[in-house]
Amino acid sequence: MPTNLRDHLATNDAEPALADLIVTVVDTCSEISALVRRGALGEIMGALESENVQGEVQKKLDVISNDMLLQRCAASAGLVAMASEEMDDIHPVRDLTPKGGYLLLFDPLDGSSNIDVNVSIGTIFSILPAPMADAPRPAALADFLQKGRAQVAAGYVVYGPQTTLVLTLGDGVHAFTLDPDTGDWLQTSAGITIPPETKEYAINASNLRHWAPAVRGYVEVCLAGETGPRGKNFNMRWIASMVADVHRIMMRGGVFLYPWDAREPERAGKLRLMYEANPMSLLVEQAGGAAFDGHGAILDAEVTDLHQRISVMLGSRAEVAHIERLHQSA
Repeated sequence: MPTNLRDHLATNDAEPALADLIVTVVDTCSEISALVRRGALGEIMGALESENVQGEVQKKLDVISNDMLLQRCAASAGLVAMASEEMDDIHPVRDLTPKGGYLLLFDPLDGSSNIDVNVSIGTIFSILPAPMADAPRPAALADFLQKGRAQVAAGYVVYGPQTTLVLTLGDGVHAFTLDPDTGDWLQTSAGITIPPETKEYAINASNLRHWAPAVRGYVEVCLAGETGPRGKNFNMRWIASMVADVHRIMMRGGVFLYPWDAREPERAGKLRLMYEANPMSLLVEQAGGAAFDGHGAILDAEVTDLHQRISVMLGSRAEVAHIERLHQSA
């Protein structure tokens, strides 16, 4: 019988408070999955009149998912505070103490523009260690501003034909599938490894004219195919849901690019460092891949803001190395 998530965490000696927090996050995702499956029958479709801190129009299910994670996870005893892509500020839960604890960050519903057209979406989460305080004090924004390498766990849940969790505690990457009959998360893949070579890339090619020369040159050479400088044909994929695009790379290799864009030159990129880039980069590195922001490894990027944005290029190690060389020679 496949190992369930709780047994996996116990076998891998996850600290009990961390294990409890992960299980709470993931069990909440099973509830979100049920809402996603009901779709229009659950009166969750469509947009609200509100915008999030990113200036994006919120979908109903964005807000519902965000509230569910806030409410459910607050009961986890080791959780000190949370932050979400959908909220301006952090959400303190309990005081910092000499015992430390954990900070949870999440994108409650990645790819929410796809909700109304029934395309795969998901939830991304990242767990950081909370600082140990000599005397009890409330968590502060500064406590969250840790580099990606500080993460003690990261994962995503993709709501597709199956509901799948992909998780790392820094000891490799493992996948679990939700059994809809029992509600159990059963391990279906262990030690996931991203193939180092690929002939597949994911990018929104309609924006080619806005990219930096290195990225534009990369895509143009891929499009040249076997008669071009690289001597092979590439396939291009783009779902417009980071969870779905990265999950495909986890399962069969490839690279995902969401680069800097000249339409907003002052902004380093589109994706959020803390809620998307860091957790996905940890998963990709743990699976043998690489993650690059145009300057260096994403997990080494300095964190200056809770809602910081960044350029993202991640996936098969050899292909990311090729993209890095293009940037270095540009």
